[in-house]
Amino acid sequence: MHLLFDDDGSFKAGTVLAATDSSFQVEAASGKRTKVRASHVLLRFALPAPADLLPQAQRQADEIDVDFLWECAPQEEFGFEQLAHEYFGHPPSAVEAAAILLRLHSAPVYFHRKGRGRYRPAPAEVLKQALAAVERRRVQEERKQQYVEMLKAGELPPSIAALGVALLVRPDRNGIEHKAVEQAASELHSTPLRLLLARGAIASPYRWHRDSFLATTFPHGTAFPAGLAPSGRTADELPLAPVAAFSIDDSATTEIDDAFSVQFMDDRVRVGIHIAAPATEVVRGDALDQVARGRMSTIYAPGMKVTMLPESWIAQFSLAAGRVLPALSLYVDVERDTLRPLGRETRLERIRIESNLRHDLLDAQVTETHVAAGVLDVAHGRELLFLWHFARALLAEREIARGKPEPTGKVDYTFVLDGEDEQARVSIRPRRRGAPLDLIVAELMILANSHWAGWLAELKRAGIYRSQSLQRVGGRWLPARVRMSTVPAPHESIGVPHYTWCTSPLRRYVDLVNQQQLIAAVRGEAPPYPANDADLYAIVSSFEAAYALYGEFQERLERYWCLRWLRQEGLTRVGATVLKPDLLRIDELPLLTRVAGLPMLERGQRIELDLLDIDEVDLTVELRLHRVLHETAGRLEELDEEGAESIEGSAAAAELAAPADLPQEG
Repeated sequence: MHLLFDDDGSFKAGTVLAATDSSFQVEAASGKRTKVRASHVLLRFALPAPADLLPQAQRQADEIDVDFLWECAPQEEFGFEQLAHEYFGHPPSAVEAAAILLRLHSAPVYFHRKGRGRYRPAPAEVLKQALAAVERRRVQEERKQQYVEMLKAGELPPSIAALGVALLVRPDRNGIEHKAVEQAASELHSTPLRLLLARGAIASPYRWHRDSFLATTFPHGTAFPAGLAPSGRTADELPLAPVAAFSIDDSATTEIDDAFSVQFMDDRVRVGIHIAAPATEVVRGDALDQVARGRMSTIYAPGMKVTMLPESWIAQFSLAAGRVLPALSLYVDVERDTLRPLGRETRLERIRIESNLRHDLLDAQVTETHVAAGVLDVAHGRELLFLWHFARALLAEREIARGKPEPTGKVDYTFVLDGEDEQARVSIRPRRRGAPLDLIVAELMILANSHWAGWLAELKRAGIYRSQSLQRVGGRWLPARVRMSTVPAPHESIGVPHYTWCTSPLRRYVDLVNQQQLIAAVRGEAPPYPANDADLYAIVSSFEAAYALYGEFQERLERYWCLRWLRQEGLTRVGATVLKPDLLRIDELPLLTRVAGLPMLERGQRIELDLLDIDEVDLTVELRLHRVLHETAGRLEELDEEGAESIEGSAAAAELAAPADLPQEG
């Protein structure tokens, strides 16, 4: 006797070797023996041989019209042998019964399985819907395969072109476009990104780097909601300060957050640090506050900027020359001879902005040689001379607290694009930090941020503070990671007992929140954020995540434009400096890279490299050592204890950044 049985959803046939009431010992045609439960047996037969049953039954099943079979089937549940008897009009042979079983099992749309060998025909309406779904899937599969063939042939299907970056950033993994791209890329031994670039669905590597970030970060676009214009009424209620203030920024800066004033008195000088005050109108939880909180910061990258606040608000509060604007001011009385601060006072007022000085236009005239000689033939020259001396005194005081001098020689790079998008010609201009105007801005910003942090702490008012401790590692004092929290603590790498960010409220949400707290303190009102407000903790967490994301994007685009510059200039050989055994910096560029196979070289060693290949997608450059030069780069400030080991290395540049830079402490 032979058996046809169900083995975990598949049908098998074999010869019975032994039997009990509940099971059989069966030998398959291959010689393999297995135990089969009696409940799994579907058919008992004598002929044909087990090895022939299923092949013969399959050939016969292929000839059965499933629609006709559905019409023949009873409407209630039935067994396959019952239907085989009705279909053939006589007791079925083993092959005929098995053929019906195989056909039923192969058509789950027509026949719903109810048990081993038992089925029920799908109701007419259900079958109609199921067949329509099957047809849709068939058509989609044909269309997907058509897309695959087009992509492999170098063509771009219109529906894939319409999706572009979204196919990779927000893919519909069940969509035929996504499936077609993945299949075609696999068959071409490529990646979906490189395939879409090659076919033009993504215009260029630059568009990929930019648009993928924007699509991920701003899925609904970067436009602001309507109806967010400022009223300007609050400013009219503020007293007008008897000062003429001036700002110091780069020519490309449009969000002018800070300005300064200097009043010369008999035995003292009053220095004013004036910060734009959008928080006079931005109230916790209002529409604009929610928008700013959603963005957390202005995003800077070469050739693009996404502002935290709408342009109308920036225009209303940015400290532009010739305007009278609300400001949160810190006045510091300074002794003329000793440059020792005598007293400090915070005011909420209106100030008149007389000038917007641009350091990129003045650096050649405001040099250390000129200020040391006491000669500055520029607007506000007398004030700048005093502020430079005062800034040096502040720096010296911080260096005593730090226990060592500030690192010098840090280089910033400004990316200037001439043209649109990936067609632009790029210029990369280095600018060494520590110039007199840099020093003035950096030290006065540190003074304001540290004083206001201490004031909030003294008043026991909540704020968002920044702190950093120094840790001894291998005989060196290295800064730990900067912490942002609602609890004040020393910022040891800067050398101040308290520190916060208050001086960029037009472009950083943390500064805006802190300004709301400060303005309430000036007015003697309850703070918008009381102590232990859970919302502050959420702001800290969200800000750090967003700020890190924006910083990574900025670095990504800067690296892209560095590689574009190398290609643009047609260079085949570049100079480099060894920063670490496995890390190099390409000359005149903010471009760090690794080169495989380099010998062990000392830090600061100068070398020449052959430029072999540039990949603007992966943002990599392939280099090969050409020769080791008989010279070194000297002291590498960017790799000192507070430059290589800490994100916020150079405290002297705490608030000063090139226009293309994210505002950060170093």
